[in-house]
Amino acid sequence: MGLSKTEEFVQADITLAKYAKALGHPARIAILRILLERNTCICGDIVEELPLSQSTVSQHLKELKDAGLIKGDIEGKKVCYCINENNWRHAQQLLQSMFVSYTSCNTSCC
Repeated sequence: MGLSKTEEFVQADITLAKYAKALGHPARIAILRILLERNTCICGDIVEELPLSQSTVSQHLKELKDAGLIKGDIEGKKVCYCINENNWRHAQQLLQSMFVSYTSCNTSCC
């Protein structure tokens, strides 16, 4: 889908797609699990937890931050990351509303 077509969709769908894209890589899921598990800001520990280089982890952190699922604060030369609570809850609501809207057709439609 071209970028010029996004304005034809409702904002909630555009936002949900942004969150889904950020969740679309196992390394990003692993990063989110680490942040959720620790429930605190983490600086350098993320790289030690993953089988990826520092630069690759940084790219994944950037994707998660750009999507708004995490936030980072600069402390000296380090950036400490944590879950962006407001956007995390928003993503949860959007995903949940989509999943709960499904009702079985009780037939073998496919």
